[in-house]
Amino acid sequence: MKKTKQNTSRVTAGDRAVSRRSILKTGAAGAGLLAMPAILSTARAADPLKVAAIYTVPVEQQWVSRIHLAANTAVSRGDIEYVFSENVSNSDYERVMREYSEAGHDFIIGEVFAVEDAARQVARDYPDKAYLMGSSFKPKDDTPNFAVFDNYIQDASYLTGIIAGAMTKTKNIGMVGGFPIPEVNRLMHAFMAGAREMQPDIVFQVAFIGSWFDPPKAKETAFAQIDAGADLMYAERFGVSDAAKERNLLAIGNVIDTQSDYPETVVASAIWHFEPTLDTALEKVRGGSFKAGDYGIYSFMKHGGCSLAPLGTFEGKVPEEAMALVREREAAIKAGEFTVEINDDEPKSTA
Repeated sequence: MKKTKQNTSRVTAGDRAVSRRSILKTGAAGAGLLAMPAILSTARAADPLKVAAIYTVPVEQQWVSRIHLAANTAVSRGDIEYVFSENVSNSDYERVMREYSEAGHDFIIGEVFAVEDAARQVARDYPDKAYLMGSSFKPKDDTPNFAVFDNYIQDASYLTGIIAGAMTKTKNIGMVGGFPIPEVNRLMHAFMAGAREMQPDIVFQVAFIGSWFDPPKAKETAFAQIDAGADLMYAERFGVSDAAKERNLLAIGNVIDTQSDYPETVVASAIWHFEPTLDTALEKVRGGSFKAGDYGIYSFMKHGGCSLAPLGTFEGKVPEEAMALVREREAAIKAGEFTVEINDDEPKSTA
């Protein structure tokens, strides 16, 4: 379930001044296409598609920031017109979704982890609109215009784990997540698997704060893990890297690259690139062939959906043994010769 706020704001991409601009880096683009029968009619090819997005958190939140970035990239190409609402509460989500559907938007994106049933009902009520929503569930036959996605960036998370396993000295790593749902669980498991490649006996402290955007709570939880012996932190949430910085420890980032904000703290990050997912869907909507499907695959590294961020200030500081393994496994992943396990079960502490 996603964290909610009370107010709803609707502005254009150009009107909204977003904080933490330094974290919204340009992502990789390009993806394959899904073979699907036509079910929707769309605007003429020369016209920008009218796209609306509904977010339950601020656009600077890690996960949503990547969707927002990809949408703005499409705006800069002239492919879409884009408006969005952020901080939409669960109780308001259906209303906002219906308003956008009524307002002439061709394509609506968002994240419906806490409002799945209501969102799918809206899609059934507007069969001429296309919906692509972050979801832990699969597409259904009764909503043929409702496709799903999630950030399957386990490939990049695994690579950051290898680096973390080489950098921890106490063999004790703290991990702070939002909620134990599949999109978080799979990344944590992949990270842990990578770390064990370097040191099989590493101990992990795992905690969830019950929020998608509560930096103070994440920071407090990280401090508790550091006090319990962790010398490196997995920062699935904002606030964790702040704790690591204050204690002069290292951290691993997730979804976005925050090293410019924490140049002496964040060693590496697993980056999500939403562009392949969005661009594939946009082409299908424009071509009239969009239908229910699972777009999660476009987050895989082989499709350009995730990557290991540049080491930046830590270039040359990670043991060469680890970096050699990172290069080897990255090449094998991209070639389809190595598969990172997708484990959606809730990870548990091993301490």
